[in-house]
Amino acid sequence: MTRMSAPQQAARRAHDREIWRLALPAFGALVAEPLFLLTDSAIVGHLGTAPLGGLGVAGQALGTLVNLCVFLAYGTTAAVARLVGASRLDQAIRQGLDGIWLAIGIGLLVILAGWPLTPAIVDAFGASATITPYAETYLRISLLGVPGMLVALASTGVLRGLQDTRTPLAVSFGTFMANAALNAAFVYGLHWGIAGSAWGTVLAQTAGGAVYVVTVLRAARRHGTPLRPDLAGLRAAAAAGVNLVVRTLTLRVVLVIGTAVATAMGDDEIAAYQVGFQVWWFLALALDAIAIAGQAITGRCLGSGDAAGARAATWRMTQWGLAAGIGFGVLLLVVRPWLPGLFGLAPQVRSLLLSTLLVVAVLQIVAGPVFVLDGVLIGAGDLRFLAVAGVVTTAVFLPAAGAVHLAGGGLVALWLAIGVWMLARLATLAWRAHGKAWLVTGAVRR
Repeated sequence: MTRMSAPQQAARRAHDREIWRLALPAFGALVAEPLFLLTDSAIVGHLGTAPLGGLGVAGQALGTLVNLCVFLAYGTTAAVARLVGASRLDQAIRQGLDGIWLAIGIGLLVILAGWPLTPAIVDAFGASATITPYAETYLRISLLGVPGMLVALASTGVLRGLQDTRTPLAVSFGTFMANAALNAAFVYGLHWGIAGSAWGTVLAQTAGGAVYVVTVLRAARRHGTPLRPDLAGLRAAAAAGVNLVVRTLTLRVVLVIGTAVATAMGDDEIAAYQVGFQVWWFLALALDAIAIAGQAITGRCLGSGDAAGARAATWRMTQWGLAAGIGFGVLLLVVRPWLPGLFGLAPQVRSLLLSTLLVVAVLQIVAGPVFVLDGVLIGAGDLRFLAVAGVVTTAVFLPAAGAVHLAGGGLVALWLAIGVWMLARLATLAWRAHGKAWLVTGAVRR
């Protein structure tokens, strides 16, 4: 093994310190997001299998609607970080404000379109007659919280681009605590059932979005940035998000198909899949903390013209991702016997969940590097490649999922099909990161 020189060791320690400074607060902020639905699942799970299954269907539908707009965070982080690297702070905040105005507009459109389409959306998942009313109730109410969620996405992107991951941590923690308290009060105290869980989440998310707006507005005033919406900026923000929308849509297709296949298996299977998926999503966003650091560091390095620094940081963050994936996988195996008890699951659902968690644990080894490399390429603004790669890897998943459905495979087989998809993502992202095409420097990626 080649021994590193003193300058190499110093550079490695510097990368570690910066990754840790950005990733640790980002970890806390990111895990708060799945904790919303994990908390909802824990509370609703005590209402019965049908409400829990309804939450699973509604959660996937809502997640699809909202995560198609993840470009509000990811695209903003990359663009703002580049401008910060180029020492154009006022322009960075201006771009962030345009993202927030765009988030408000999209959020209102989602409510207007989603409310009348709620029955059709739930029906598209093939939910049983028992689960459908619960899914429709939760989804229809939760749509009211979408504007707050999207504003939070855009504002978080601004702060991450400014190399600030501590403020999102504080806001996310406060929002999570409010969500847990409101859900418990509405479901157990007022006996509102699954509707109480939805209302609690809506109120918490809206409050969180408002806090983010106040934070960004203060930064804008400090730097003399105009607050009014800029039509040219709004058009630019929307156009820049097209490739990210395609990339995110391919991810959601995989997750929606997975939910649909599990739903077709039966009520017990979709209930177990709902809990298993929330555990997966929790770990995915925990691993994504390093990817968030990757977005901010990569964007800043390339904005300042330091391509070599971006590549060195990428290699170090990939090592971190692999180590974190292994660690989370082992941790899940340790706590696996006790997880079903948190959700009050029926014996048959518990058995299904315990089996699938074995696969979920192993897949963390692949997930760690995948999320890091995805974040690095987002930070580099290599969005067209990510869109194409998303289409390719989804095309790999669909036959695997179809085979599970046609052959009558169970939940373990479905999670193995998801594993095939993750391996395809790892192959495409690693190939791209190994090359040089993504290393484009400058304040704006041309």
